[in-house]
Amino acid sequence: MKKIIFLLTCIALSKLNATNRLEKDSLKKTEVVQTLAKEKEALKYNLNEDGSHYFQATFLNQVWLRYNESNPGTKVDGLAASQTFDIGLRRTRMQLFGQITDKVFIYFQFGQNNFNAQYNSTSNRKNAAFFHDALCEYKVSKGNQLKLGGGLTIANGLSRFSQPSIGTIMTMDVPIFAQATTDQTDQFSRKLSVYARGQVSKLDYRILLSDPFPITSNGATPVAAFKDASFASIGRHKQLQTYLMWQFFEHENHTTPYMTGTYLGKKKIFNVAFGATYQKNATWSRQSASDSIAYHNMLLLCVESFLDIPLNKEKGNALSAYLGFFKTNYGSNYLRYNGAMNPANATALNSSNSITGHGSTYGNAFPMFGTGSVVYAQCGYLLPKNVLPSGQLMPYVAYTMAKYDRLGNLNMNLFNAGVNWLIKGHNAKLSLDWQNRPTYFINSTADLQLGKRKNAFILQYQIFI
Repeated sequence: MKKIIFLLTCIALSKLNATNRLEKDSLKKTEVVQTLAKEKEALKYNLNEDGSHYFQATFLNQVWLRYNESNPGTKVDGLAASQTFDIGLRRTRMQLFGQITDKVFIYFQFGQNNFNAQYNSTSNRKNAAFFHDALCEYKVSKGNQLKLGGGLTIANGLSRFSQPSIGTIMTMDVPIFAQATTDQTDQFSRKLSVYARGQVSKLDYRILLSDPFPITSNGATPVAAFKDASFASIGRHKQLQTYLMWQFFEHENHTTPYMTGTYLGKKKIFNVAFGATYQKNATWSRQSASDSIAYHNMLLLCVESFLDIPLNKEKGNALSAYLGFFKTNYGSNYLRYNGAMNPANATALNSSNSITGHGSTYGNAFPMFGTGSVVYAQCGYLLPKNVLPSGQLMPYVAYTMAKYDRLGNLNMNLFNAGVNWLIKGHNAKLSLDWQNRPTYFINSTADLQLGKRKNAFILQYQIFI
């Protein structure tokens, strides 16, 4: 009888062990499946077993539906247009990048911007879709202490918003004034550059030598030297740039030179930074046709701070905020109008009743770039996960206050407010934005005056894989 009991006990223990082994094997298989499923969220091909060597692809599309109150005098296809409604692709991009070896990194970005009914298809350096970036990078150190790179790149010295990760921005659009020479002497903020960048302890740095494009290749008729500074079409010098950032908490991402807009509470970030861009004899001017040309050095400076922190990880709420001060010297009285994906193409006004400057004053344009100073601030709050049955809401506000020499004592005040419905984080989101901007006119005594403020409402649908 004792032998039978002993035999039955052994059989039971054997079956129990087998069951435990099956459960452990099942858990391991589940973990493997979950890991594979997580990897499949990214279009990523591993080049070695541990995935430290890889090649990855991403795709982004931003569709805009926009109602805009037009600036005075605006025309669309030859007809006066006090308001417009348009549909466009603000950005359509494809990224290809990878860590090919422990030391070698390669990055490409291809796509187009501002594709709407008024899309400029004339011959220039970025007709239709074009390469935004094409760079090679070599990691000198074992970690991120020193990386050397070169090619066509957005790596920049002025501000985090001069090199923004546009798939992760919190506001509807970035403050484009921080991309200081965009489409003038660069290719949508990209330049041919060599650089060193890295992270040493809490210091994140980048140092660049850039070769700007000639202003004569930007697709527009070059501006002759006049009393207000413009980019010089004769002579060209290299740009020197540097960006130094001190990180108090976690380190920011360092895979590419792009800087994240908001981490949605996934990281605890707080930093302060200083940036600078310098180019000798970048612009020129002269008081009259009989005077000699005066060349001006371009010096752009920025001091900024960025905060992006989780407030309650269980609830999923978070805070994101930014404050920056810019000192921008392009040369005497430099001023340039710009409007993102401008829905118009002409104006009925002239120099007798409208301020003149580089860029077009019609449609949704405003004085975006100039010699003077700019304060920019934005703040957003990621609401808890339980507010909606699906996804999260993130309302935000943004304010730009510019004091440009050419505008005299009239400030350029720009307001934005909106909300993101983060259906699946930044991968799928709907955004609604309201913008309120100033207009200007010349009165009967030839004085510059503030005109009626104009509004724009934009609905954006973003897909980012």
